[in-house]
Amino acid sequence: MTRTLGTCWYPEHWPEAMWAGDAARMADLGLTWVRIGEFAWSKLEPEPGRFDWGWLDRAVDVLTEAGLRVVMGTPSATPPRWMLDRHPDMLAVDAEGRPRGFGSRRHYCFSHAGYREEAARMAGHMAERYGDRVAAWQTDNEYGCHDTVLSYSDAARDAFRDWLRHRYQTPEALNAAWGNVFWSMDYADWAEIDLPHLTVTEPNPSHALAFRRFSSDQVIRWNAAQVEAIRAHSDAPISHNYMGRVTEFDHHVLGRQMEIATWDSYPLGFLLDRVPGGDRAAYLRQGDPDFQAFHHDLYRGVSPRWWVMEQQPGPVNWAPWNPAPLPGMVRLWTWEAFAHGAECVSWFRWRQFPQAQEQQHAGLRRPDDGPGHGWAEAETVAAELRDAPEVSPVQAPVALIFDYASQWAWEVQPQGLGFDHFALAFDLYRALRSLGLSIDILPPDTADLDGYALVLVPGLLTLTDPLRAAIAAAPGLVLTGPRTDLKTRELGIPQPLGPALSGLRATSVMEETFPPDAPRPLSGGGRATLWLEHLETGAEVVEATADGTPVLIRDGDRAHLATWPDRLAARRILRDLARDAGLETCDLPEGLRIRDTGTERFVFNYAAEARDFDGETVPPAGLLRLTRPS
Repeated sequence: MTRTLGTCWYPEHWPEAMWAGDAARMADLGLTWVRIGEFAWSKLEPEPGRFDWGWLDRAVDVLTEAGLRVVMGTPSATPPRWMLDRHPDMLAVDAEGRPRGFGSRRHYCFSHAGYREEAARMAGHMAERYGDRVAAWQTDNEYGCHDTVLSYSDAARDAFRDWLRHRYQTPEALNAAWGNVFWSMDYADWAEIDLPHLTVTEPNPSHALAFRRFSSDQVIRWNAAQVEAIRAHSDAPISHNYMGRVTEFDHHVLGRQMEIATWDSYPLGFLLDRVPGGDRAAYLRQGDPDFQAFHHDLYRGVSPRWWVMEQQPGPVNWAPWNPAPLPGMVRLWTWEAFAHGAECVSWFRWRQFPQAQEQQHAGLRRPDDGPGHGWAEAETVAAELRDAPEVSPVQAPVALIFDYASQWAWEVQPQGLGFDHFALAFDLYRALRSLGLSIDILPPDTADLDGYALVLVPGLLTLTDPLRAAIAAAPGLVLTGPRTDLKTRELGIPQPLGPALSGLRATSVMEETFPPDAPRPLSGGGRATLWLEHLETGAEVVEATADGTPVLIRDGDRAHLATWPDRLAARRILRDLARDAGLETCDLPEGLRIRDTGTERFVFNYAAEARDFDGETVPPAGLLRLTRPS
């Protein structure tokens, strides 16, 4: 697999006299790809129906003449001001009933049919003009960023009612599915059903989960309109750039519409605003050792190909605090993405713009065109790529199932503050990585688990038929739970009680939750936190709380974890299961991580101090490339 580098460039921000020099310098640096266009609607269509393509034509020409390949972004994330005059009801509305105003970005509602058609119209015009001149496309920009998937607008209400009508066919069927007899919530007509917000106390959880599913489907419908418009005029692959820990829509389903999944990786900003259990003191200037890797592995499973579209090269502007990367980290982050199978790593952005909302967001070049914080490391990576052997992707020995619908379900009905599917999956992923294991993250409709020695299925709302069959047929060791297969798709309690797992004798007869400061000690060390299922089981009890309540049971190669283990317990339990599955583990020093490819072992040091590995010293923010052990 050929690895390439890129950047995000905004020709509309700079005088045309600078463009040729920029393109030449990009090519000299060793870049292959340049993304443009994704925020430029007001420059392309300054008035309804009046287009100004000349400047973008010239920008594309400048880049291609320098030997660079263009990723063209559609500009629907930033509709121009005149669009709001044309569609005054296109604004998203927050849960308190307040419209999201103009003056920033991502202020549209995914359910607004008029704006969806406008966005597809613009995508079609761009594809017709540039379809044979650009090498790839990007739809919109960062769906879900700034909490913009859930909208409580009139357009969303009307579309939700239509979605319910198609899903349930009759109000009577909906009432039965949701249990609306409770609290006298029965509906006689679709027009009576509102969005699940502004209720006195919690809304019906089935209603709330249906709204979350609907909202995800609206993003998928929105994206499909642009994909269709592009494909009418262009054969170039299409992508979308996802974000870190944005879970309000199903990336697996959306990704199947396109050839490339990309994501925007900002390790320092993410550590400070979204990493579960992140250690700010240890990793302030390096980023969390596992958060980027988790998303690399997640997006590798979303579409046939994957990239990092935006990689942080210096301080950002949007986190609570914005430190500069420790020297060496820009290089480390880039190589880590390649080790996980990225085809391209693209730095955001080429040059820092000295105005507006992101003026404090660093680029490869400073606003005065001097080299930015990450420039020298970008040069180093580009030089290393010229001489480095290819990265050969390979199936990992461990698989972890991640399910967006389960994330929505546990947000709707957590049962205990802090119970969160993403955080649970990430905690277990972190424990696996600390043992030196490489992981594939798979979707919840995975139908084949062949080749995996160990499979983790943590916290899934319910199991799809393909996954249930795959678990039953899996040749390796499968660990389910906690809270896996304990709910119906409508977020009710199944009859008979779950989990109903082939080959595992277990029934959860009660579930309890407890606060973080009241964990339960485990017999083997570490603690059970947040959640505990009380199981009736004929399986072997491998682990219990100090008072004898089973937390890990096992029937042959099928095991179930009835609690959320803390880090000590998770690492110990997964080490034992991995070894039982025939995998070699190693207890890595804090901050050190491994990624195995087909032929190499990459060792990354996220720590601010040197670490030793297998007789070699890895400096802070350093990496090793070793021949993979046979």
